[in-house]
Amino acid sequence: MTLWDATEVTSFETAAAVLGGLLVLGALLSGLARRSMLSLAALFVLAGFILGEGATGVLQFNASSGFVRDLATVALIVILFRDGLEVDAELLQREWHLPLRKLVIAMPITAAIVAALAHALVGLGWTESFLLGALLSPTDPVLSSSVVTDPRVPRVVRHSLNLESGLNDGLALPAVLAFAAALAPGSSHFVWWHYLLQDVGLGLGFGLVCGFVGSLLMPDPKREPLSRPIPAHQKALYGLGLAFATYGVAVLPPHGNGFIAVFVAAIVIGVRRPDLRRYFAERSEEVVEVVKLAIFTVFGSLLTLHGLFGDGWAAVGVVFGTFLLARPVAVWVALAGTRVGGATKAFMAWFGPKGVATMAFSLLILERHVSGAQRIFNIAALAVFASILAHGLTDTPGVRWIARRQPRDGSGEPAMGEEAIGPASRA
Repeated sequence: MTLWDATEVTSFETAAAVLGGLLVLGALLSGLARRSMLSLAALFVLAGFILGEGATGVLQFNASSGFVRDLATVALIVILFRDGLEVDAELLQREWHLPLRKLVIAMPITAAIVAALAHALVGLGWTESFLLGALLSPTDPVLSSSVVTDPRVPRVVRHSLNLESGLNDGLALPAVLAFAAALAPGSSHFVWWHYLLQDVGLGLGFGLVCGFVGSLLMPDPKREPLSRPIPAHQKALYGLGLAFATYGVAVLPPHGNGFIAVFVAAIVIGVRRPDLRRYFAERSEEVVEVVKLAIFTVFGSLLTLHGLFGDGWAAVGVVFGTFLLARPVAVWVALAGTRVGGATKAFMAWFGPKGVATMAFSLLILERHVSGAQRIFNIAALAVFASILAHGLTDTPGVRWIARRQPRDGSGEPAMGEEAIGPASRA
């Protein structure tokens, strides 16, 4: 099968014209989008839905095709590498308590509650239900960007939500892949400890080695020859190349997990070489944005109303339960005993939107033909679609709401005051 064929999309020219046109239109409307209730990413999903099989049929992708799989793989490599680079050792040393609690405690609780809802309401098997829970446990600040960028939100809250969303993609990945492997055709002999040793263990090992070697190969700025300095954009490309090379090396025999390797390698580079992290963040933003918008468009084009509501009100119940039960309960339990006040807990509980990681993971699951893949994809897609609307429409009012409840420090920056950190601080 070729990358592009008649069963996947009308033609390469059509897809190129659509994506190019959307990028041009998105650039022209970016200022308006920034002031509106919906993010640019949300508009690309909506555009993909309108142009896809669910509406006009201009874009017709085969969800299990090699093209969709490869695009999802590229998106995950780029996103996981960027997320791994954002693990700043200094910030973790100072403000690691809240995000660590949400990653270690809230994520598993969220996945377990979603799995229980899916099993009870939709009738999925337990393994399928936990796969759906793992898919819906990561969060994505792209769909509520003002929450993590607006200075009216306390800095520690912004940092907590941003770091949580950056790390939970990589942490959810092993669970997603393990449940998918257990549900794959011919998985009757699936052995979980063997999977952990080979897939996860080798992925971790390759990531550590590639990250360490990559941090050494690029000359340190202090030792770089003044006569032949390496341009900043080449250092950014170096990071991107290292991400793809790490993935490629990891999936070769003895077949480790490439995605885990990329995420771990990025963490190593980000900690050991902050200069490379800075160059990648400054120079590769456009590449990351194009990949993300492409996956948003393709994901949107695969959605249909029939598929989204194939399980009827039961699917709607799972989605509402994810937003209004699973995430709030998980955050409240994770932050119990801390000095975080009720309003701040509610704010962080609500703003756990589902976005690009859930999309990319769902596309990979669909391509692997695992048991219940189509139903799992449809429910996850409905959650992302609902998140685009719900969190996109409430991020600005939410910022205003939390800002009114925060005292200000001398610089005008919101401080974690009594309402934010709770009565324990006043003891």
